[in-house]
Amino acid sequence: MSERQGSYLDEARIYVKGGDGGNGALSFRREKYVPFGGPDGGDGGRGGSVFLRVNRNENTLLQFAHKRHFKAERGGNGGGRKKHGRKGEDLVIDVPPGTVVSTEEGLLADLVYPGEMLLVARGGRGGLGNVHFATSTNRAPRVAQKGEPGEERWLNLELKTIADVGLVGLPNAGKSSLLAAISAARPKIASYPFTTLSPNLGVTEVGDVAIVVADIPGLIAGAHRGVGLGYQFLRHIERARLLVHVVDASAEDPLADYRTVRDEMTQYDAALAERPSLIALNKMDLPEAQARREELIAALGGRDVYPVSAVTGEGVAPLLTAIAGALAELPAPEAPTDAGLRVYRLAPAEEAWSVERYGGGFRVRGRPVERLMAMTDLNQEDAAAELQRRLARMGVLQALERAGVSSGDTVVIGDSELEWT
Repeated sequence: MSERQGSYLDEARIYVKGGDGGNGALSFRREKYVPFGGPDGGDGGRGGSVFLRVNRNENTLLQFAHKRHFKAERGGNGGGRKKHGRKGEDLVIDVPPGTVVSTEEGLLADLVYPGEMLLVARGGRGGLGNVHFATSTNRAPRVAQKGEPGEERWLNLELKTIADVGLVGLPNAGKSSLLAAISAARPKIASYPFTTLSPNLGVTEVGDVAIVVADIPGLIAGAHRGVGLGYQFLRHIERARLLVHVVDASAEDPLADYRTVRDEMTQYDAALAERPSLIALNKMDLPEAQARREELIAALGGRDVYPVSAVTGEGVAPLLTAIAGALAELPAPEAPTDAGLRVYRLAPAEEAWSVERYGGGFRVRGRPVERLMAMTDLNQEDAAAELQRRLARMGVLQALERAGVSSGDTVVIGDSELEWT
């Protein structure tokens, strides 16, 4: 698997768009004894919104390698007799626990707990039917609004695995084998570097305590600079409460291997050097490892060093007991009381607007004005007059006049170009 393919597992970039609002209806009552009935056009329905939801059954972002564009359903159009269009269906996208969501402007959310939801693209408002535009001087308005376009944005997703314990070490140190030995996880195992390209999660029980263990893919020298798959691997260590350094005791220089991993973690994030940790001297079933057992234990400080064999199971039980004891002394992770019900909504877009000169004309920027323009159907008989009335009420026409607009100038609002008269 190439580096680019591997990055799909814990990084993704997706496009989301809320459904457009339905159009309001332009309709008049047509009853047998009411030949000149008033307006009765109903409103369009709101478009569906797009949410991200934490699903504990997801553990990678691989699904986004094949599908990157997501769009919620459009709202239904309004109808005669004041019939309201139906609301578009919301779109819910499942992501793994530990997904960090951001845009080019910055962080949106860090989604951790199963059931958490984040609103990432609101559906557009439904357009008003012509029943709303009747006045004492215009009892048969021939104007109805189009639906508001739904919000749209590109999102950057980054997965940081959530686990109580992170197994770290050089490639081929035996982390996947150890994970299989202490839990029900069955990771792919082979004796060559980079067998594991994404974190494997396993759950083990010590007494009545369940412990989530992550096999973090192997590090190499220079990983903190992104060498190999460094960044992709190191991010998964950040959330682990306890680290277990898995050292191949049969390697040429186990002490140098241990120092390499510690140095890479510290260079990536100095706080990792202070993270509580244990050392598992692995492959004790091999003669060369057994021969240097006492020497390595002494060199590594003796305390918190556990000789094990992931193949035979030797020493695994004492290691698990030590892991459970270390976790019991650490502060418990905070969990919200309403973990499955929390829905985060982005702050509403700013409702301000501005007028500026550009080239040979003027441009009006701002969500409320651009929304009004997008919802106006200038092909309708009374739409231009209604647009002018609303722009006047908002103060936009006065602001253009103060800016020096004159007859024949071009005024750009959103995607529309208008001529000032």
